[in-house]
Amino acid sequence: MTWADQVATAYDAGLAVPVTLEEGFGPLAVDVPATHWREAVTLARDVLGCGFFDWLSAVDELDEGFRVLCHLARRPQDGVPLAHLLVRTLLPRDAPVLPSVRDVFAGAGWHERETHEMFGIDFTADGAVLALEPLLLPEEFEGHPLRKDFVLASRVARPWPGAKEPGESDATVGRARRRPRPPGVPDEGTWRP
Repeated sequence: MTWADQVATAYDAGLAVPVTLEEGFGPLAVDVPATHWREAVTLARDVLGCGFFDWLSAVDELDEGFRVLCHLARRPQDGVPLAHLLVRTLLPRDAPVLPSVRDVFAGAGWHERETHEMFGIDFTADGAVLALEPLLLPEEFEGHPLRKDFVLASRVARPWPGAKEPGESDATVGRARRRPRPPGVPDEGTWRP
């Protein structure tokens, strides 16, 4: 029985909802509804033997919402080869909330804090939203820098370090040229108060 067959069989028997398997470039991925996130990760650990938690993060899919991914692995033992599994779910953009898996995998707590800080996704335990402390950003930082709608204002505040045009030097004689805005930075009037 192939790894994909084992995963399909386990999720068909273990979850009360249909899941989607995707075999492509990279590890096998199983898409589950957000309401069954915790059960899907626990099933991967307990039934499929994926006892190695690697990472948890998210991807901003713009209008579709946020895709949260958890990479797990089954270590090779007793002639069973190494197997990887991505457990994925899609959250709505306006209310991204997901049950925590930090008690399923202790290492997931750090990754949930990072995902909360960078994407604004809340994690819950026992029906309450967890108060996650900042991990990488200063306390006064506003926004979520890995969202695609986050404005990279620091690029405008400092001169762009890119290559200069031929003949242009630091000591400009005469009238200075208007500096082009770096890619991805909107007009100043749209993001400054």
